[in-house]
Amino acid sequence: MKSQPLAATTTWRPVMEAAGYRCQCTGACGNPHAKAQGRCPREHDAYTSKHGHRVRLMAAPADVLTPPAQAAALPVGELLAWCPDCHTAAARHARKTLPVDDAPGLFDL
Repeated sequence: MKSQPLAATTTWRPVMEAAGYRCQCTGACGNPHAKAQGRCPREHDAYTSKHGHRVRLMAAPADVLTPPAQAAALPVGELLAWCPDCHTAAARHARKTLPVDDAPGLFDL
């Protein structure tokens, strides 16, 4: 039996079952996952490597920049299974590609 989070299992479990307990990142993290046919190979409760850490997948929105309050209200169908490494890298990558605000800075006069 796979481990589960202590809370929100009614949301987490359907997302994981739909994903086959495998991270659903297809390159949003900046890694094309070429060795795994374009999808992250990390699986829930598996280890990252021989001496690595155990992977615990999370259910999170496909748009990694969704604010937490909105993400908590999303239906199960709009969530994906993410490994922590892909989710963090995808959020970092998405923040870098946001359009720059053209508003003047604090010291621009």
